[in-house]
Amino acid sequence: MILRILKLKTLLLLLLFGEACFAQSAKNVLPKWAFGGFTRPANVNPIISPDTTSRFLDPMSNKQVQWEANDTFNPAAAIKNNKIVVLYRAEDLYGIGIGFRTSRLGYAESNDGIHFARRKTPVLYPDNDIAKKYEWPGGCEDPRVAVTPQGTYVVFYTEWNRELPRLGVATSTDLIHWKKNGPIFKKAYNGKFFNIASKSASILTQVVNGKQVIIKTGGKYFLYWGEHHVYAATSTNLVDWTPVIDMKGRLKELMSPRNGYFDSDLTECGPPAIMTKNGVILFYNGKNKPAEGRNTRFNANSYCAGQALFSAKDPQKFVTRLDLPFLRPMAPFEKSGQYVNGTVFIEGMTYFKNKWFLYYGCADSRVAVAVYDPAKPTPPDQLE
Repeated sequence: MILRILKLKTLLLLLLFGEACFAQSAKNVLPKWAFGGFTRPANVNPIISPDTTSRFLDPMSNKQVQWEANDTFNPAAAIKNNKIVVLYRAEDLYGIGIGFRTSRLGYAESNDGIHFARRKTPVLYPDNDIAKKYEWPGGCEDPRVAVTPQGTYVVFYTEWNRELPRLGVATSTDLIHWKKNGPIFKKAYNGKFFNIASKSASILTQVVNGKQVIIKTGGKYFLYWGEHHVYAATSTNLVDWTPVIDMKGRLKELMSPRNGYFDSDLTECGPPAIMTKNGVILFYNGKNKPAEGRNTRFNANSYCAGQALFSAKDPQKFVTRLDLPFLRPMAPFEKSGQYVNGTVFIEGMTYFKNKWFLYYGCADSRVAVAVYDPAKPTPPDQLE
C-alpha cells in the first residue's frame, strides 16, 4: 500500500513537471545570442503605402506610368548622411497578380527611422541598359542593401524577366544613381549556375565603430542566399560571386525547412547577416507549408521572421535557430492585401542611433518598421 502511494505521488510529480515544461516551451523566449525583442512603434505603421500621384516616364513603354500605385513592400535599408534610407519595391497598376506587374525600387529617407519623405520617381528600374534582357518586363524586385567601409553601397535584388528570376547586383555612392552589373553568378564555374532560379541575398556585415558595414571573412566577402534552402557564395569584388558547392558539385545546403515549424516550406534569406560576439546571425523569412507538415499555430502559407546562428570562424557552419518566430503577422495590414495568408517579410535592417531598425513588407502591400533597443530589450511577441 505504501509503495503504491509513493508511485502515485511520483506519477503526479512527473505530470506536474511535464505540464510546467510544456508551458515553458510554449513561451517565445529568445536565447542570449538572438536579437530582440523587436517592437512596433505605436500608431505609425504602415510607414509606406501606395501612392497614385507618383508618375515617371517608363523606358519600356515610353509613357508616364503610376509606378507605385498598386503596392509598396519588401524594403531594404541603409544609412546615408545620418539618415535612414529605405529602398522599397513598388508595383504599378498594369497587370494582374504578384509578379505580373512591373516592379521598381523607390527611395525614401528619414531623420528618425519612422517618418519618411519619398522621391516621386524610382531609383532602380528596368531600363535600356545591360540588364534589359533580365529585367524586362518584370522589373527589379526585393532588394537587400549594405555599405562598404569606404562608402560604396551594394544592392542585391531579383532581376525578373517573367521567365527566370536571377540575383542581380548594383553599386552606388548615393543610393540614387546605380551602376547595374547584371546577374551575380554569370561567370562562376563557366556559368553553371547562371540559368538557375536565384533570389534573396544577405551579405555579411558587422558593426564597426558604431557603423554597420560589409566585412570579409577568410579574405573574401560572404553571402547567404536562397529561397527554399539557405546557400552561400563568396566574392573578391562584390560583383562576381562564386556559389559554395559540395563534394558532388551541387549547391551546398546550409539550412533547410523543418516540418512542423513556422519555416516548414521555405527558409528565405532576409536582411544583411550580422557578425556578433556569439557568431553570425542570419535573419530569414520562414514560410509555413500549405497543408501536411505545416505548423498549425500559424496560417497555411504565412510568412514569419526567424533568426539562425552560424559559426563566426566558419560562416558556413550552422549552429542553431529559433523554434518560434520573433516577428509574425499581427496587424490587419499584415494579414490582408495581395498576400492574404499573412506576411511579415523582412529585408531591411540597419543600425541607427544605437538601435536596430527592421523594415519589412506587409502582405506584399505595405512597408512597416519594428525597433530593437539593445539597452532596453523587451520580450518578443507572445504566441497564443
